[in-house]
Amino acid sequence: MSGLTPYLLFPGNAAEAMRFYQSVFGGELRLFDYAQFDRHDGPSDAIAHAMLEGVVDLSGADAGIDADAVQMGGMFFSLLGTADASTLTGWFADLSVGGRVIDPLQRRPWGDWNGTLVDRYGIRWLIGYQPES
Repeated sequence: MSGLTPYLLFPGNAAEAMRFYQSVFGGELRLFDYAQFDRHDGPSDAIAHAMLEGVVDLSGADAGIDADAVQMGGMFFSLLGTADASTLTGWFADLSVGGRVIDPLQRRPWGDWNGTLVDRYGIRWLIGYQPES
């Protein structure tokens, strides 16, 4: 592992969410259901563990009976400068589909570009870049 990898617990839609993130970020997605992990705290076809590995790494699962699904307040997942401007602009557009733009991707007074959004799964993102010289 090379750094922080968010692990998200979803309210029963982990497979759908993780496939969405793969469509945005690319990478390799692996899904394992509760039956494969011999878990009995939810439906056998619920996702026990999912891994998206690529430019952006994410992990997730369907929340078990005694676990809360992700709720984000007072934080964003930051993708500042993690790719070129074109890629980041595309990620912003793709993540905002079905979600809500909080602050559009725009040039800031200090010269950088950034914006914030909440995607269709309730995940908050801060995306931006420095213009190329």
